[in-house]
Amino acid sequence: MKHVTQLLALLPGLSMSVTADQTTPEPDNLPEIVVTADYRSAKELQSPTSISVITEEVVAVRGAQHFEDIIGTIPNVNFASGTNRARFFQIRGIGERSQFEAPLNPSVGLIIDNVDYSGVGTAATLMDVEQIEIMRGPQGTRYGANALAGLINIKTLEPQADFNAVFKLGAAEYGTSTKGAMITGPAGRVSQFRVAAEKHVSDGYYENEFLGKDDTNGRDEFTLRGKLAMAPSDHWDLMFSLNLIEIDNGYDAFNLDNLRQTISDEPGHDRQDTVGFSVDSTWHLAATELQVIAGLLKADTEYGYDEDWTFNGFHPRGYTSTDNYIRDRDSLSFELRLISTPDNRLFNNSTDWVAGVYTLQSRENLRREYTYLSSDFLSDYDFDTVALFMQLDSHLTETLALQTGLRLENRSTRYQDSDGVAFTPEEKMWGGRIALMYSLNASTMPYVSVARGYKAGGFNTDGTLEPDLREYDDEFLIEVEAGVKSRMMDDRLQLRLAAFYDDRRDQQVNSSLLRSRPDGTTEFVDFFGNAAEGTNTGLEIETNWYAADNLKLTAAVGLLKAEFDRFINENGEDLSGRDQSHAPSKTWHVAAEYRKGNIHMNLSVDGKDEFFFSDGHAIKSKGYNLVNAAVGYVTETWGIRVWARNLTNEDYYTRAFGSFNNDPRDFYDSDLVEPYFQYGEPRIAGITVEISIGE
Repeated sequence: MKHVTQLLALLPGLSMSVTADQTTPEPDNLPEIVVTADYRSAKELQSPTSISVITEEVVAVRGAQHFEDIIGTIPNVNFASGTNRARFFQIRGIGERSQFEAPLNPSVGLIIDNVDYSGVGTAATLMDVEQIEIMRGPQGTRYGANALAGLINIKTLEPQADFNAVFKLGAAEYGTSTKGAMITGPAGRVSQFRVAAEKHVSDGYYENEFLGKDDTNGRDEFTLRGKLAMAPSDHWDLMFSLNLIEIDNGYDAFNLDNLRQTISDEPGHDRQDTVGFSVDSTWHLAATELQVIAGLLKADTEYGYDEDWTFNGFHPRGYTSTDNYIRDRDSLSFELRLISTPDNRLFNNSTDWVAGVYTLQSRENLRREYTYLSSDFLSDYDFDTVALFMQLDSHLTETLALQTGLRLENRSTRYQDSDGVAFTPEEKMWGGRIALMYSLNASTMPYVSVARGYKAGGFNTDGTLEPDLREYDDEFLIEVEAGVKSRMMDDRLQLRLAAFYDDRRDQQVNSSLLRSRPDGTTEFVDFFGNAAEGTNTGLEIETNWYAADNLKLTAAVGLLKAEFDRFINENGEDLSGRDQSHAPSKTWHVAAEYRKGNIHMNLSVDGKDEFFFSDGHAIKSKGYNLVNAAVGYVTETWGIRVWARNLTNEDYYTRAFGSFNNDPRDFYDSDLVEPYFQYGEPRIAGITVEISIGE
């Protein structure tokens, strides 16, 4: 708590340095939210798909540093740990849970300022973020193979024409401290800039008793963002975006007795250095708009762990092993769009249109350093994607609209490794959407849609697998969704409801085999394969309501039934009818926000039902509820907020193993298999102060 004490000591001086007589106007209706992830920016209530939008205010209230800190507010969204930060996400029960040696094709897309970060979710820090848009369901028209389940789009704040600077200082339990600053303003006659930086450190929530340290699962995270907006002429807009994210986190979470105390002698790490740069250029021509978006990503990751979870000499039958994966990815994307203007619509001026081409080149190199390998394992995984797309938005009548979209994609892949394994598959895939929208009135829109999403196939790199397990096919799903979006009671009540049915074909499933080593211990052989078929159905309900001028109530509920229709796992077990992993049947979030003048108070509960951790064993996460709260005093020039997450200190799990015995005290007896759990965040309370200087 020393950081909290130091921060409290600073508060009198901080509050004396700014004007304290500003008041925040009382809200009287809900603001209109604009979604930017589609081809055209559109009001959220006019988008024919299930979308959740998380604003910067929600991020601030929860003291959130990373996307994982707000996932509990989003219905039918989950994450898998087994890392320090959540790197893999699931939407409507679909999504990866881990990555080791084999290449990975993500099911959930992650976009930050027009750069594709799919599969490297550790970079999803939330400093200086304007809003997070979660689009549920396949985005086969807009984003293609990386968005089978949906998309997470993170949009950072834009530059401002007037000078402004913000300074942030935060502290919390477990040695947590946050320091940040932002500056924005004019950069010449036709341009504005914005630069923001933040340093976040924490000891983490585990103690290593063997080493006598409390930070072996700690966090050291630095985020730098920059934007430059230019308007060289009345017909040309430019936006340059830079995101530099350096993560140097520890990874020391599993132990033999399922405690928050570890005894590993070689704790692991979960590091990621990423540079994302994009250019968004739009020409407003006489009859159309020409938009060109280029994105560059360089992501260097290093993920390693102490495989035995103990120290040398822990037990006479014990073993010592570490496993480390150094994976570097370079990717370059280019997208060209032609967008109609009101003067260039089709079919008697009834249809807006978008057409374009997208390319993505990705180069990924892996070095695996493993105790039981005679030499390091090396691999190169490259692929080139070219896609053509189009979308039509047709106004059939004054109240009825039709949206149709199609995407054709060709992917060429090259893989080779130090074991002599090589693959060169080429795939042709397609996806699309048809949606019908009906305007009951100016503020209520029911809709129905049919979408086809797809995901590229792949291959397993372990040369000892049987030939029929070496490659697997692409997956696709057909989704039917029906929903309604409405604003009522003079914009004081907002309702979003969506029901969906997903028919998954050639479903890709992560499996593993266990093999015995000569010393009696076991090792994993991780691989992917195609299940025969799966069905995911469910419902999402979200509502915001100003029950009084000072009181806002929020509720979100997700219902999900995700099961295998036909699936025989690697052990010959028939899992037909069983729930898919990381697919809780219920998720919920309720919140109450009270504002009176400068005082803000917030109380919320995030809930999640039990779910299977893996398709390879029967260990489940228990259901849980997390209570969160915040109290703040905010003016136009400064603010202070005290926040807490998991107030009741609920124990819950974010990852589990349940198919092997790693305990030498049991002689690694396979008949004595017990589950091993990684804990989620315990109760943590903190304080944040922000000062704003500017016009």
